[in-house]
Amino acid sequence: MSYSTPTTHLAEFISTTSTTEITDNVLHEAKRTLINVIAVALSASNDPSADILLNWDGKQHSTRMTTVIGKGQAHLERAALVNGYLAHLQDYDDTHFPTILHPSAPIWPAVLAIAEAENLSGSQTLTAFSIGAETACNLAMSVHPWHYNAGWHITGTVGVFGAAAAAANALHLSPENTEQTLGLAGTHSAGVRETFGTNAKALHAGNAASHGLRAAYLVQSGFTGPNKFLEGRRGFWAIQSPEKHDPTWIENIGARNQSWQLLSNGLKPFANGIVSHPLEDAVITLRNQHNIQSQHVQSIQAQVHPLVIELMNRPNPSVGLEGKFSYQHCAAVALVDGSAHDAQFSDKRVNDPKIINLRNKVSAQIDNKLKEEEVHVSIVLTDGNTYSIHIPSATGSPSNPMTDSQLDNKFFALTNEILGEKKAVKLLQLLVKIESEPSINGIMKILRTNHDE
Repeated sequence: MSYSTPTTHLAEFISTTSTTEITDNVLHEAKRTLINVIAVALSASNDPSADILLNWDGKQHSTRMTTVIGKGQAHLERAALVNGYLAHLQDYDDTHFPTILHPSAPIWPAVLAIAEAENLSGSQTLTAFSIGAETACNLAMSVHPWHYNAGWHITGTVGVFGAAAAAANALHLSPENTEQTLGLAGTHSAGVRETFGTNAKALHAGNAASHGLRAAYLVQSGFTGPNKFLEGRRGFWAIQSPEKHDPTWIENIGARNQSWQLLSNGLKPFANGIVSHPLEDAVITLRNQHNIQSQHVQSIQAQVHPLVIELMNRPNPSVGLEGKFSYQHCAAVALVDGSAHDAQFSDKRVNDPKIINLRNKVSAQIDNKLKEEEVHVSIVLTDGNTYSIHIPSATGSPSNPMTDSQLDNKFFALTNEILGEKKAVKLLQLLVKIESEPSINGIMKILRTNHDE
């Protein structure tokens, strides 16, 4: 079958792909991303900024109320906004390694809101996310690396198309209406990297979720959006990746001989910018192998991929969010604490004199031959000993993924404090078998925590 334009072909893929056409390993990975994103969003739900975002328009009322994770309920569009924000706030969500797109934060909140409002089955819910993620990841590939290098935050700019695709699939929109949904959502393709280290970065994911959901419902109601939005003379590719783009990633989406991009996704073991994960992996490994104490460290020296310096060179962070994008801080807390969870990126921890002293001993040099998930690290001690390690593939990367057991441990570490152990166990049990659930209402009821027992 031939298609006149890439956008038309993409709309056909989104509208017509069924659960039976998605392989079990893709659906399993989709389920793993859901377990992960719910854990990180719950963990972030007590952050004061979440209440600011949730309540800024407290007079908004609607009969279509859906769950805000850890917060109760709100209008479904507001719920998608806040849930997307929560999912990305700690920078602990999943990453599509080839493009550094975070697919779950903009897409899952849109899917969950629609699934709850429309009473979708667990299987339909997984399918909608899988379609949305495949759309976003392939679109990201079509503009990588030019779009990101120009300064765009790809999770916001491309994530909105993924959210719209998932919403269109969940609402069973026709290919024609799906194409208009993509165009309408594309008018909200936004986000730049200057926001990194602030609340605005996570807001990109929330906006993408909300606008993608809104676009699908508006088109379903008769609202019109532009066709051919990707390839149009003033469309996404022309305006947001003018240097270069590769339409074949969209033209070939859904081809039988093409692996799904979700299988190139990775789940994070550390709550910060992913390009520094190899560094943290290396420091923690050396610390544990040689019982290294911070007071005995003379220097931590690393050879890193260029993106570490471009994205993470903040030697003097002053707040926790800045610490998440400081390779110096990431290495320092990894050595002192032996971990890099969200607690290691609090304002207090960033300003701890012990951490500051060690941060000043961390340095990195670019090695253009290294992959993004690779690093060489040497720790020099004051007694003259030097310990070195090469990490070829950091934990959480597609070639060294977190196991299901490791994901379970991360889930409980993040959710037990919010839900209590009993409810956390029940929630994970429901998530693990979501594909056999007639609806997701049981999951969403628990996610409202104490607001709806």
